[in-house]
Amino acid sequence: MHALNIAYSVVISIALTIPIAGQENWPEFRGPTGDGHALGADLPVEIAESANVKWKTPIHGLGWSSPVVWKNQVWVTTATEDGKQMFGVCVDLNTGIVLFDKLIHENDSPSFRHPTNSYASCTPAIEEGRVYLHFGSYGTSCLNTETGEIVWQRTDLECDHFRGPGSSPILFDDKLIVAFDGFDQQYVVALDKKTGKTLWKTAREIEYGTDNGDWKKAYCTGAVFKINGDPVLIYPSAKATIAYDPRTGKPIWTVYHDGMNASARPLMTEDGLVIVTNGMGRMDAIRPEGTGDITQTSVIWTLSKNVSRRPSPILVGNRIYMFNDKGIASCVDAATGSPVWQERMGGSFAASPIFDGKHLFVFDEEGDIYALEPADKLIEAGKSKLGDGFKASPAVAGNRLILRSISDLYCVSATE
Repeated sequence: MHALNIAYSVVISIALTIPIAGQENWPEFRGPTGDGHALGADLPVEIAESANVKWKTPIHGLGWSSPVVWKNQVWVTTATEDGKQMFGVCVDLNTGIVLFDKLIHENDSPSFRHPTNSYASCTPAIEEGRVYLHFGSYGTSCLNTETGEIVWQRTDLECDHFRGPGSSPILFDDKLIVAFDGFDQQYVVALDKKTGKTLWKTAREIEYGTDNGDWKKAYCTGAVFKINGDPVLIYPSAKATIAYDPRTGKPIWTVYHDGMNASARPLMTEDGLVIVTNGMGRMDAIRPEGTGDITQTSVIWTLSKNVSRRPSPILVGNRIYMFNDKGIASCVDAATGSPVWQERMGGSFAASPIFDGKHLFVFDEEGDIYALEPADKLIEAGKSKLGDGFKASPAVAGNRLILRSISDLYCVSATE
């Protein structure tokens, strides 16, 4: 497959101003570059509570949101199992002491959620002085990170999530951007991060081919890439992925790939291909050029075997690594989609993997943690077991690994 002549660079949210190597902050879902990379970190390949767990803090309630980190603060969201109360919790990065445990929303009659979901599955976004807590249509809030007080709040963005919310917000310029891909309506909205006011709101113009709203749902988190000199917001949904101008919300192109419940963040390869998964076991590589429906002209390859449904894939060099909900690990060539290897690893995977520059770290729902070498065969460098299972994806702060199990938040470090 020929290399694409596309000038690109990742500009996911606030990553423009943050160095990647030795990264101290983890500002949103999948980290500062939105792809699970923590290059320059020195993470332990084996983990034990008696050895390198620096602290362990119980988190009440039920929540699959991933931790975010800014300086000495770690933030997560959680909720009561029935969804009647929703919280933002802040923990001191150095000690694990709870700094804030703030009730954000109270709901008299929460909507149904699927047992595999939670009422607090949307990962926050954080920057200097502000953290943004999102609970889908239940509300979006901006909190002052020094005081824990609410700066602004929106509870009027409507959507029937039907099985619970899951999309996480991202920051881009002066905007907080998130999708509402629900049973009844589907749209992407950009809020002014200072005031919470709507800057733009764009309905999904997708031909779903059905009146069944269950086939219109998605849980994706978007990503902004620079393509031919301009920022482009790539936002998968059910049935299709749409690219937008993140400054205005204007749609640029659409690719149809079928599917529903898509949850993985898009990736961009070294050759400028955009990689998306559809939530039902399919992956597409897209040449991100043109306008309108570019399905027939710009899908370079499609893969429909062992594609992860819930965890985001991870890209290292020209290899894409995936870990699916059936416990299958696989690796494919990023340029062609050709399989490189596949192996059964055991437990089911929901959390997304990370890469520290040396090893891939993978976390299953039974609490097993794998450290793998990125290679053209499965090479296990270490295996550990911790806690009661992982549904939330990890965060990295310097050389510290922040893990959220079903019940607890952990800080792990090989070095002081």
